Amino acid sequence: MEIVKSKEFLGEKPWASKLIANMDGITIKLHWTNEPYVWHINDGQEVFAVLDGSVEMFYKVGGQTESALLGPGDIFYASAGTEHVAHPIGEARILVIEAEGSI
Repeated sequence: MEIVKSKEFLGEKPWASKLIANMDGITIKLHWTNEPYVWHINDGQEVFAVLDGSVEMFYKVGGQTESALLGPGDIFYASAGTEHVAHPIGEARILVIEAEGSI
């Protein structure tokens, strides 16, 4: 049993994470960041939930780049093969659920 106060989590570097749980190969991690990630495609599906702050999520649909502004409580679902990149606006804390070892 553990209680995690997400607003108190501060990583040592951008995209630092705290492993909350690993459930049969699916990881749930709390991330802290103040810098963009890199364009990537996960090895499977990903659920990206903004807990604190704002994130502009860029993603490609049919080769075209689109974006959505995500705030606290907003969730981005990346199906397998979705190319995407997160750009926080200031500091953000994000809960990411994905297959273990995915980027």
